[in-house]
Amino acid sequence: ENALDSVNGVPTPPLISTDPPYYDNVPYADLSDFFYVWLRKSLGDTYPSLFRTLLTPKAEELVADPYRQGGREAAKRHFEEGMRRVFQNLRAKAHPHYPLSLYYAFKQQETEEGEEEEGGTDRVASTGWETFLQGLVDAGFQITATWPMRTERTNRSRGQNSNALASSIVLVCRPRPEDAPTATRQDFLRTLRRELPEALRKLTQGSIPPVDLAQSAIGPGMAVYSRFGAVLEPDGRAIPVREALALINQVLDEFLAEEEAELDAPTRFAIAWYDQYGYGEGPYGDAETLAKAKNVSVAAVKEGGILRAKGGKVRLLRPEEYTAGWDPAQDRRLSAWEVAHGLIKALKEQGESAAASLLARTPEALAEGARALAYRLYGLAERKGRLAEAQDFNLLAGSYGHLSVEARKTRRAIQEELFRG
Repeated sequence: ENALDSVNGVPTPPLISTDPPYYDNVPYADLSDFFYVWLRKSLGDTYPSLFRTLLTPKAEELVADPYRQGGREAAKRHFEEGMRRVFQNLRAKAHPHYPLSLYYAFKQQETEEGEEEEGGTDRVASTGWETFLQGLVDAGFQITATWPMRTERTNRSRGQNSNALASSIVLVCRPRPEDAPTATRQDFLRTLRRELPEALRKLTQGSIPPVDLAQSAIGPGMAVYSRFGAVLEPDGRAIPVREALALINQVLDEFLAEEEAELDAPTRFAIAWYDQYGYGEGPYGDAETLAKAKNVSVAAVKEGGILRAKGGKVRLLRPEEYTAGWDPAQDRRLSAWEVAHGLIKALKEQGESAAASLLARTPEALAEGARALAYRLYGLAERKGRLAEAQDFNLLAGSYGHLSVEARKTRRAIQEELFRG
């Protein structure tokens, strides 16, 4: 009974899987003009109806272009209203027994000044994601499954020496039931805090690059939001997608902070110091005060090989400053911070084989701590505008899955050799 009717080989109604336009990221029609003028010159007489204009038509193009559409707000309305009509048509025409799948990738985060969420953190949202998802929800869809898909080549020019996204997010959607329940803001937050951490844990353990983590979190977060008919404030006002995205980012930050709490004391000191000073110098007195709060001493952190203290100044060592030939198995004061930076140095200077060899000689708890640390430090570095450092942390987290597989093979080979001996 679920078999598809077909007209000339095309399913009726159709199965739909599409890659919508990315808000203001890509001016498709402007790019098309580069090819259009030459095609018009050579094929204009053959296909006069296709090439009747001097340049590609642009008025109905579904992108947010403030220059063409009368300003930022008008461009936002054009995109949002257009996406709403698209999703309404998709819901009306798509096959009722099969899901709609959408591919989307959009890296844009905006901190809303003067508005803070619980815990005193700034609210972070994304206009591109907001307008896309608002249209999806308003059309009556709910997200039933999501996963990141590596869609971009590592050697593309846009991805060279940058923090460009490497993945797209696949959203699987079905019509939301007419009797979907409503929820309060606190219901939504409680459900997010219960379900989102497990989804994030699977993403990070799968070594999704940190540059993709924030947008990957939107999928399972919006799956929670879209299952409700509405999420309401105490005064009865419906919480829009923009506020839902800010809450999803808040829970993402909470997840990363909780992982930080499980790290060793020197690493927790180093994270707090890095947040304030990066790899630059700071006063010894500030370091001593911070170290006491983390239940460690500056002397102990220095002995652990991750910090330099001289002339009343303190600074963390950069990855390239770590000792060549470092062996984690022989290090008496090993920390997740030192492991992460040692792995970054090996990856950049010697490649994955050398890094996997180091990881094989690292206690598993600290190795896992280095993975979690890479995600935490990427977020800090990106927010502070330390883009070159963010690339290092993205490199480690993105490589970690492969490194851990190779490290397990190396450990197994060593154990087999010992048994044979």
